[in-house]
Amino acid sequence: MPGARLTAIVTAFALTASGLPARSQPAPELAGAPIIRDAEIEQLLRDYTAPILRTAGLAQQNVQVVVINQRVFNAFVMDGRRIFINAGALLESTTPNQIIGVLAHEAGHIAGGHLAKMRQEMANAQTELILATVLGVGAMVAGMKSGAGGQGAGQVGMAALSASPEVIRRMLLSYQRAQEEQADKAGVKFLTATGQSAKGMYDTFRRFADQTMFTARFIDPYVQSHPMPAERVRALEELARTSPYWDKKDPPELQLRHDLIRAKLSAFLDRPDSIARRYPASDTSLAGRYARAISAYRFSDLRNAVAQIDGLIQAQPNNPYFYELKGQALLESGHGAEAIAPLRKAVTLAPHAHLIRALLAQALVSTNDAKHADEAIAILRDVLIHEKELVSGYRQLAMAYGHKGDVAQADLASAQASFASGDFKTARELAARAKTRLPTGSPGWVRADDIATYRPKPVHN
Repeated sequence: MPGARLTAIVTAFALTASGLPARSQPAPELAGAPIIRDAEIEQLLRDYTAPILRTAGLAQQNVQVVVINQRVFNAFVMDGRRIFINAGALLESTTPNQIIGVLAHEAGHIAGGHLAKMRQEMANAQTELILATVLGVGAMVAGMKSGAGGQGAGQVGMAALSASPEVIRRMLLSYQRAQEEQADKAGVKFLTATGQSAKGMYDTFRRFADQTMFTARFIDPYVQSHPMPAERVRALEELARTSPYWDKKDPPELQLRHDLIRAKLSAFLDRPDSIARRYPASDTSLAGRYARAISAYRFSDLRNAVAQIDGLIQAQPNNPYFYELKGQALLESGHGAEAIAPLRKAVTLAPHAHLIRALLAQALVSTNDAKHADEAIAILRDVLIHEKELVSGYRQLAMAYGHKGDVAQADLASAQASFASGDFKTARELAARAKTRLPTGSPGWVRADDIATYRPKPVHN
């Protein structure tokens, strides 16, 4: 799982009460929460969402699914381009259909334009609050001017000041509950239209209802941002069961891919004792073997890990992610030259997997061999067209140019790495230095000038 990046804590439409969104550099309001980047996981999530997005009329919006390194079960949207999902949601969803149901619900929010509508409602609410405050203050002033006889007007003014924020808050929460119900209905509609069951979606919300059954007895339903669990589950079940696909199961090959990415997440995120309990040696499934192979490379010895990975490759010789894992294990163990061959094979099997191609370039750079520099540069320049925020890609590009002795381009790549990571001060310094070494007006000089003169916009809370 090459790399986790850091992003910010902001709450948005979510299945639970809170959420962590991913960073979209250079947007400072989204910086801080850990993002998981992995070619295998991202490809599976693209395959999950593709039919849903087509049906929802969102295929042209290039909606991406971003995985957050948080263990709580959660998913949410913050704009019309990204669905955020926690690693915990993937780990807890035992079937593809369960996670597809969650993604369909979030697609319902995007298709319904709920974020824009909520912003408008909040703007309207703010206007109403200002108006209520002005009227309240006006009533209080009138009461004070008229003396004791105007005491009633003063009391009305105080009531307006104290009640309006609570009334408006409840109004906004009611509006958001309605949006959640609409997203549920839209999600079921998308699943049915694509010939998929809504049972996984229902199972997920039922689990939430079971978890909150006791505390829900003491909750005021009018101060909740989501429909009350029991009511939501009843409505969702009634709707979902009308689908002719209610009892349809996930294809075995899709279930296997789902099991593999869950094993991968667990193996990369958990301690070895936790991995051993979840995937004991008696578990001979491919997912179990995958988890133990990753654990071996992370916590045991390389020779044992490579032997286990070779066993996985023998079982599925056309699986690019097993070759990627072998290359990653070798590279991170200081055997960059040996990592090149399996990573080349992985790229052959998954030519559009930009993260794997970046890993191949890293292996080439790690050899410190100038003859590999040109290939690494060509790969990285193409990868960074598609992955403009890949900090490690810019850093490897700087190293590759360094091997060639091209100091100007190395400075520019280093500046881009700092810029993508949010270190604008260092980025400006490096870009300014690069400008002195690049031909004035050249594409590299223009990019360096953009960075050198960049000033982030202030964030208003």
